[in-house]
Amino acid sequence: MATGFTMPAPDFDLSPLTGWTREHWVSFADQQLLAVRPHFSPLKAAIRLDGRPSSSGVVSDGLEGFARTFLLAAFRVAGEKGSDPFAHLDLYRDGLLHGTQKNGPEAWLPITDRSQPMVEAASVVLALQLTKPWLWDTLSAGQQEQVAAWLQGSSSSTCVDNNWVLFQVMIAEFLAGAGFEYNAAQIGHGLDRLDDWYTGGGWYRDGDNAGTGDFFDYYCGWAMHLYPILWAEFAAGRHPQADHRLEVSRRRLATFLEDHVRFFGANGAPVFQGRSLIYRYAAVAPLFMGEAICATPLGPGQTRRIASGAAKYFLDGGAYDDGLPSLGWLGAFEPMTQDYSGPASPYWTSKAFVGLLLPVDHPVWTAVEEPSPLEMADGLKHAEAPNYLLHSTAADGIARLLNHGSDKYYAPGPDDPLYRRLAYSSHTAPLFTQDPIDNHFAILNDAGIPSRRSRIHRLPAGQGQAASWHAPVWHDAEDPADSDWRAATGTAAAGGYELRVHAVEAPDSSRLTVREGGYALAGDHPMQSGGVLADGRLHTAIWPLHGYTDSGTYQAQGVSPFGAFAGCGYLEGRLSGERSCFASLVYLGGEPPAWVPPAVGPSPAFELLDDGASVTARLTLGPGQVLEVVFAL
Repeated sequence: MATGFTMPAPDFDLSPLTGWTREHWVSFADQQLLAVRPHFSPLKAAIRLDGRPSSSGVVSDGLEGFARTFLLAAFRVAGEKGSDPFAHLDLYRDGLLHGTQKNGPEAWLPITDRSQPMVEAASVVLALQLTKPWLWDTLSAGQQEQVAAWLQGSSSSTCVDNNWVLFQVMIAEFLAGAGFEYNAAQIGHGLDRLDDWYTGGGWYRDGDNAGTGDFFDYYCGWAMHLYPILWAEFAAGRHPQADHRLEVSRRRLATFLEDHVRFFGANGAPVFQGRSLIYRYAAVAPLFMGEAICATPLGPGQTRRIASGAAKYFLDGGAYDDGLPSLGWLGAFEPMTQDYSGPASPYWTSKAFVGLLLPVDHPVWTAVEEPSPLEMADGLKHAEAPNYLLHSTAADGIARLLNHGSDKYYAPGPDDPLYRRLAYSSHTAPLFTQDPIDNHFAILNDAGIPSRRSRIHRLPAGQGQAASWHAPVWHDAEDPADSDWRAATGTAAAGGYELRVHAVEAPDSSRLTVREGGYALAGDHPMQSGGVLADGRLHTAIWPLHGYTDSGTYQAQGVSPFGAFAGCGYLEGRLSGERSCFASLVYLGGEPPAWVPPAVGPSPAFELLDDGASVTARLTLGPGQVLEVVFAL
């Protein structure tokens, strides 16, 4: 661990799995805050880090650095009941007053329609709420009015119609509680929109873009669940809906966590899926919130084990190699970032430190660590709302997300490796290539260009299975609604294996080639071609069961956050008319696969039936282990 951070000695009596205690979380917060001090602007209103600026510009990026680390300082100081031995709040008090000074030398950008300062203002008000006795209450009336005047820019501004509505809820609530004029309609609108996006099972879409796509990712936990609970706590006794909303949030969060706990591998890593992954272990915030409002299926020792494991994974893995979090996963990897991400954006990891609001004597800090559910037994759960099949294996601690629902499709455009792959895991990452290959099924056109999986549509499937269809397209300008093609896919999983079955409806008697890729591995050296790929810790393979005639290994450099060299196995076959079926067996595990299909010829253990209305496939892996997929066309 070359971070420059000096962490407390591990306590393996209290935390036998991670060694981390509450003391580690406090120290981790302090050391991050100390690491950014050299980057404060002279008047402390901005934290300016080196690196690629965001699409909002360097001035906005400086505010982002201030606001997101201010939130971290707030969780740390409030969690210690005002104890602030490093005087963090003194710096943020100075910066707050200079940033909100109209026309001042370090004045923040105003909050206007759909502007980034609105996002950062939500962190500022949350930090002010949490540290009220030690910061806000120490300001003069004139200073408070100055801060409020900047915040009130939100009251007359429009926001992006997704999780941003909750930023306006938090800003309005702070103004209301502080006795300033505020936009009450924004609170009602934001909470109503949240209900609009609730899809059951604890899941929220992150907006809906008028129904063009499905928007499921980590924002469900670190935004859609987090902010409404905090709002209800702040609004208690003031807003007539606060108590009711808290009860609604409690029920929804408890249900959501049944799925969310399955997103963390035993190595601590969250499943690599969705945008803003540079926020990393912010994904543990809803776990701590579940403890805070008694809405969790976990024991307190399990909650701390998962949360500490996630933070430790990134700290030990190189995410803080220079003391500052990089734009990437472990090390820096710019291809996985979005254009709205600036050098200080990763400090939304601050949300993970909401756990410090739980007092020192809370069971989440005093209970002995226990293994997570994923570590205790193999798991398979269908998350109906996002249409995910969540598959995990206890022996190697790998969490997998088999995706049949989340596409984040707005309009015709390029492939999105963060949303549209067939599968993701806690131990692997998709390849950031121009054309998709890993965990992707494609038809190759006459020019050899692979089709894309853009808009994903759900299909009914058997119990413990998931299925979907998409209309293949080949170029950025093509609208899948105009495509004459249809590719349906069904998936079943057990023991690290995935049975994937595809049914392709072609507009003519096409003889085009199809291709399917497996999981990608990456490391410091090229992947060995052929058969089972291995990187020293993982093994993966893809085998043909039906319709495929050729196989190979794709190799590339600079396309994975896990290493300079990456590779994945793939299969190829040919369409045979207006409808063709293909089936594969995919494996990802910590040990070599215990069972493999025959090297030559069809497997007698595999059966496939296409009756024109549905497809049924069945594979016997061994005694007592059968994978079956049944899905409607």
